[in-house]
Amino acid sequence: MKKVFVFLTVVMVLVTALAACAPAVKCDDEWGCATIQKGQTIKIGYVGPTTGDYSNFGIDISRGAELAVKEHPSVKGFNIEMVVEDTQGTPEQGAAVANKLAADPQVVAVDGHTFSGSTEVAIPIYDKAHIVMMSPSATNPSLTKLGSAVFNRVVFHDEMQGKFAANYIYNQLGVRKIAVMHDGGAYGKGLADMTAGFFKDLGGTIVGTEPITPGETDYSAPLAAVAATGPELVYFGGYDADAAVLASQMASAGLKGVTFFGCDGTYGKNFIDLAGEASEGAFSTYVPIPESAAFAKFKADYEAAYGDPQGKLSPFSPHGHDAMSILIDAIEKVATQSGSSLIIPRKALADAARSTKDYQGLTGTLTCSDTGECAAAAVQFMVVKDGDWVKGPGQ
Repeated sequence: MKKVFVFLTVVMVLVTALAACAPAVKCDDEWGCATIQKGQTIKIGYVGPTTGDYSNFGIDISRGAELAVKEHPSVKGFNIEMVVEDTQGTPEQGAAVANKLAADPQVVAVDGHTFSGSTEVAIPIYDKAHIVMMSPSATNPSLTKLGSAVFNRVVFHDEMQGKFAANYIYNQLGVRKIAVMHDGGAYGKGLADMTAGFFKDLGGTIVGTEPITPGETDYSAPLAAVAATGPELVYFGGYDADAAVLASQMASAGLKGVTFFGCDGTYGKNFIDLAGEASEGAFSTYVPIPESAAFAKFKADYEAAYGDPQGKLSPFSPHGHDAMSILIDAIEKVATQSGSSLIIPRKALADAARSTKDYQGLTGTLTCSDTGECAAAAVQFMVVKDGDWVKGPGQ
């Protein structure tokens, strides 16, 4: 028994010595490398509101991202794990979950954040942690003007949306006087301000501007203030739940017959379901997805997996899919194996994502600019007719 013990002791010493002599994992990347050990997963965060008033956006986009992971479940034999974090739709929670992800050395990328306010506070956190981002739906134009080396997005920015919306309202609908409302957020207020500016440049008049507090159920006071200015149209920057309350209360506030015009944050079946008959005649911005075999499969896979038709909760699930797919593709390009470990150089990964060119995504052919603008889609305007969204006049 003593000989066996001595033999085992010698073996353990030799194994330890060999391990100590094994070459260290080499990482020449200036940002450092993520080392994924055998048995560990490659973690990609998904960050959006999965609870609260705006959870329809977060849940919908997460489903698109999840389907992308199901299609591309591993890189070089290492499984991909999508780590879902809930922002509850607030910048404060966005910062909290960004710090949580940044503290995990296995997290190499983030599909998100989804809302502009949450994204704005998260960017410096991910910049410091060297974690590349690909947002599916954060549209505030300033986000790509912050000098971030890690932030990118696959959705059009609000400067484009605001310019097209103002032009459509002025030239297609023939409206000359509008009132502007917004939810005070980075996305809603930013978009409303831009649309108002472009509308004035065209020769239109902004007769009034009224902010609202998101999440409330009674907007009669700000609507009455708007009604007193005599607008032909009310433009709203914000999200569908608040838009539905506004649309439902316009008539009783003295705005009967006045057009309600929303944005990409108000588009979707959720707005119609919440506003009911008051949704009839309301306009919204839509991100058209080109018809393709890949998109047809995505819609079928989405409904089979989740029971809802694609597009019911929000228009952005294809963007969640494209953002995740681009990140996985970038990891595939730069990851290398070292023994039983996978080495992912962080700057090389960020550069690979930013260098995306002619990527065939669900939303179109995507190429990233040197500031991280990767969107392929154009802007389209929709109107509710007989309880469903249809193309607006002139589309």
